[in-house]
Amino acid sequence: MKSIPAIIGAALLVTAGIVAPLLATEIPQGARRSGYSFTAPETQAIQNDDTANPGMLSVLDGASLWKDKAGALSKACADCHHDAGVSMRGVAARYPAFDQALGRPVNLEQRINLCRVRNQQATPLAYESHELLALTAFVAEQSRGVAIETGADPQLEPFITKGRDLFMHRQGQLNLGCTNCHDDNWDKHLAGSAITQGQPTGYPLYRLEWQSLGSLERRLRSCMAGVRAQPYDYGAPELVELELYLMSRARGMPIETPAVRP
Repeated sequence: MKSIPAIIGAALLVTAGIVAPLLATEIPQGARRSGYSFTAPETQAIQNDDTANPGMLSVLDGASLWKDKAGALSKACADCHHDAGVSMRGVAARYPAFDQALGRPVNLEQRINLCRVRNQQATPLAYESHELLALTAFVAEQSRGVAIETGADPQLEPFITKGRDLFMHRQGQLNLGCTNCHDDNWDKHLAGSAITQGQPTGYPLYRLEWQSLGSLERRLRSCMAGVRAQPYDYGAPELVELELYLMSRARGMPIETPAVRP
């Protein structure tokens, strides 16, 4: 029989995350489920009806911003990309994507701001601002129903690995990693709420808890705060790499922006 100190020591090792990460298991491709499937029928009905989905108000605002001229060059997104329904179809399904000039991946919000700076000579839009969320939702909505293909570019492989490492890494005072909830315990409940698989198929999405549209980075930062960890700043490489891993993990699943969640 083990001594009491030995038993306590083993328990501390598990708590500290030295043993437990070995138990983490990734979700088989055939078992993947959108967060939509974990929501109540009433919430699903809101998402299904574009006239009831509050996220569509931001999409409409994004459609107006698409045509607005901005910056020193007085150019609109439409001046270069014309009909978004054609030019932007499938774009959101490929992001985050590798930016050659920066030598690293950028997400869709960052791409919009890079276009503003490089092609319009305009000021970047603030993270989580109504304008940036609206433009991002408008662009992403053009890919609704398109299968995610993020991660196909070989240049992204080392960044996907970094994102996966962060997904698996335990952090914060609660000593939990993303995988402990979203791989190991999905379809269970925490404080009355369903634990989903964390599939990023609907961002930007309207969250009833927020009463507003929000980005995937906002959700990731909220989870980090929830485990009592220090969230990364918006736009931090770590958040983009984590988003990249999540999108590559959801490859083949359809885009559903703007989704509605509890």
